[in-house]
Amino acid sequence: MKFFKKKSKDYNSVSLSALTWKRFRKQWEGMVSLGFILLVIVISILGYLITPDSTPHCNHQQLEIALRKPGFSVQLLQVKPSHEVPKVNGLRKMLFGQPALYQTVPISEYKDSGDSLHVRLFEQRDWASYAKSDLASLPFVTRKFLLGTDRYGRDVLSQLMMGSRVSLSVGFLSIFIALIIGIIIGAVAGYYRGKVDDVLMFIINVVWSIPTLLLVIAISFALGKGFWQIFIAIGLTMWVDIARVVRGQVISLREQDFVESGKALGYNSIRIIFKHILPNITGTIIVIAASNFSSAILTEAGLSFLGLGVQPPMPSWGIMMKENYAYIVLDKAYLAIIPGIAIMLLVLSFMLIGSALRNAMDVRN
Repeated sequence: MKFFKKKSKDYNSVSLSALTWKRFRKQWEGMVSLGFILLVIVISILGYLITPDSTPHCNHQQLEIALRKPGFSVQLLQVKPSHEVPKVNGLRKMLFGQPALYQTVPISEYKDSGDSLHVRLFEQRDWASYAKSDLASLPFVTRKFLLGTDRYGRDVLSQLMMGSRVSLSVGFLSIFIALIIGIIIGAVAGYYRGKVDDVLMFIINVVWSIPTLLLVIAISFALGKGFWQIFIAIGLTMWVDIARVVRGQVISLREQDFVESGKALGYNSIRIIFKHILPNITGTIIVIAASNFSSAILTEAGLSFLGLGVQPPMPSWGIMMKENYAYIVLDKAYLAIIPGIAIMLLVLSFMLIGSALRNAMDVRN
């Protein structure tokens, strides 16, 4: 008997330690995921204020330095443009970028000859002369491209940073649209039941039966290509999951005592639904919204890859993969792998956050 008691105690201690480790791992995953999401949100908000290339859409092209590997640096000669470019204020720069104040010419070396400069163009034998009056007050700058350049000579890091703004914007706006539609339809169907529920459930099942990607593509064709069209198309297809979950929760709550008390006090149905029932299922809605956020990001990236999402020159992770997927078989595979890793990390972070929220809001825990 003593042997069995000792063995039982050891087994309980092992189970307790395993449960403690599992909870610690879940908390650690949630914290890391939340930190990564906050970092991406900060990058997307600050936008052009922190990107190395602050031109609109990070579209400063220099074909002379195209397809350079990460860590590449070059000396640039700054030449005054033919017309003066006005500076924009900080808020406008953060939202829309600052047009290039100077034209830049990649050079390998230069010679000073009084009133003019003789420069040898980057990786060329030709020399060019520029009058010092045509140059900026700081004629030379050294630019380093941490993630290299693409086939148009654009900074990959800047494109990657601004692509996060598109992914998060589409995710937030599409989920907002899906929440409005799904909560209203699900709450009305679950509260009124009867013929109202039958009609709404028929609509939900019809939309549910159509593959999401095909429905998004169809709506995209109807609305056209572009940034605003893509989040509307995704939002109009992702409300079904929310509506089904909300309907089930409302059905379970509509018979509770506090709902019957509201009816006895003469409250109308709209007040009972939005002020008494929906606040009790807020946790469930938050969890499903976090889960659908990752699906919205993947859908946007897939549509952009197919050419049906946001259009160039607006930077998007899906567009970056589309433009560079041919380099996977060459020595420039990182051009397509880097945005793919960014999509994977952001989607994984939202999935882990959704799992953490579900565990935290589960009353059985």
